[in-house]
Amino acid sequence: QVQLVESGGGLVQAGGSLRLSCAASGRAFSSYAKGWFRQAPGKEREFVAHINWIGDRTNYADSVKGRFTISRDNAKNTVYLQMNNLKPEDTAVYYCAARPGGGSYSSIQQYDYWGQGTQVTVSS
Repeated sequence: QVQLVESGGGLVQAGGSLRLSCAASGRAFSSYAKGWFRQAPGKEREFVAHINWIGDRTNYADSVKGRFTISRDNAKNTVYLQMNNLKPEDTAVYYCAARPGGGSYSSIQQYDYWGQGTQVTVSS
């Protein structure tokens, strides 16, 4: 079992930065792939970024490429999402997700564990 708790959300002006953290508890965190998703009001939850269990392979949604960076520190059982040059359309609740396995995962159905989410609001 894996429990995930996100933090670091908040209100920021367009062009600003935030760093989200996702702390994991439970066994075998280091062998789990991690993902970030987001859900804006009235929209479906969508993929943002993924990192494999080693931390040497990542992939991103086209809408955040070049602005967001996912990373992980297995010693701290934490995964991060550095968000730069934020835009109003990035406003959403951001969720951390996890699953065992060494592949690349970008769909909601592929993840087994979810956090409660953290709100990110970008003002224009």
